[in-house]
Amino acid sequence: MTDTPLRAGLVGYGFAGQTFHAPVLSAVPGLRLAAVASSQPHKVHADWPGVAVVPDAAALVDRPDIDLVVVATPNAQHHPVAKAALEAGKHVVVDKPFTLDVAQARELELLSRRNNRMLSVYQNRRFDADFLTLKDLLAGGELGRPVYLESHFDRFRPEVKVRWREQAVPGSGLWVDLGAHLVDQAVQLFGRPDTLQLDTAVLRDGAVVEDYFHAVLRYEQGPHAPLRVVLHSTTLAASAAPRYIVHGTLGSYIKHGVDTQEDALRAGQRPPAEGWGVDPLDGELTRVGSDGAITRRSIATRAGNYVDYYAAVRDAILGRGSNPVPPEQAVALMELLDIGRQSAFEGRAIKTGGP
Repeated sequence: MTDTPLRAGLVGYGFAGQTFHAPVLSAVPGLRLAAVASSQPHKVHADWPGVAVVPDAAALVDRPDIDLVVVATPNAQHHPVAKAALEAGKHVVVDKPFTLDVAQARELELLSRRNNRMLSVYQNRRFDADFLTLKDLLAGGELGRPVYLESHFDRFRPEVKVRWREQAVPGSGLWVDLGAHLVDQAVQLFGRPDTLQLDTAVLRDGAVVEDYFHAVLRYEQGPHAPLRVVLHSTTLAASAAPRYIVHGTLGSYIKHGVDTQEDALRAGQRPPAEGWGVDPLDGELTRVGSDGAITRRSIATRAGNYVDYYAAVRDAILGRGSNPVPPEQAVALMELLDIGRQSAFEGRAIKTGGP
């Protein structure tokens, strides 16, 4: 490990910057939060005394002491800020969703290659405890060939808040917010689907952008076919569905509850606190023997760790490891998110171009 830490500059100190990026990247040996671009320096200094605060993204990008720029702005600013940082010769991490559309994503991918700079997207939920456990379970073959997966991210937030995520502005709405996570997880497990069909709705009183989605990913060819993947999220679920329901040729797996890291970060905890990423809720594996006997057993949920993402970013910049979410994966995800929006608008399943 180099004796001189890589210096990170964070653009934006709203929910994403304050909760998900500053404390997580600061937990990585060899990474140091050196500066934050924010209009609220008092807020930054209350959490990170001694960290420099500059008024805007341009001022941060211009600093010669910054190696890595982390973009945690509202979604509409992801592309212009990341573009400016890459043009200034910085490595870049962008919060999800990568950009507003696939055209912007391709432009950034090309720019990162042209300037030979690392560009990555913060898909932190690849490092959720329940997702890592599901990956292990599928790889172990105890479910046989998976034929159906439901992935739910349900919340109960009946009141519409005055924040950009819930306003009719570019980059808002639940599909690009939580859909970016759920689609990415599905692709990590099974690859690109053959078709995608999305239904969205505005369900809460006073809501102006979609606060519900239900997507069906169909796998008709390739090693996982035939397979159906259902991705579902709503803000009006007082009693949430299981996080995962998986059926396979040898059995089923059900997992309730969501990863604990977001709640811990919201509460002000910082990794590596004791018990970080531990999920106390086991999953349940049900199998039916050749004699028809049903057996059920608990599957312990392994610990998650968002810090692993930024540790991999550090290693990629230093040439010691792979980019945890390379731009080509981010571009492919934006293609699927765009296809989903087209599907919801047209009310039909749309072919994705195949694996």
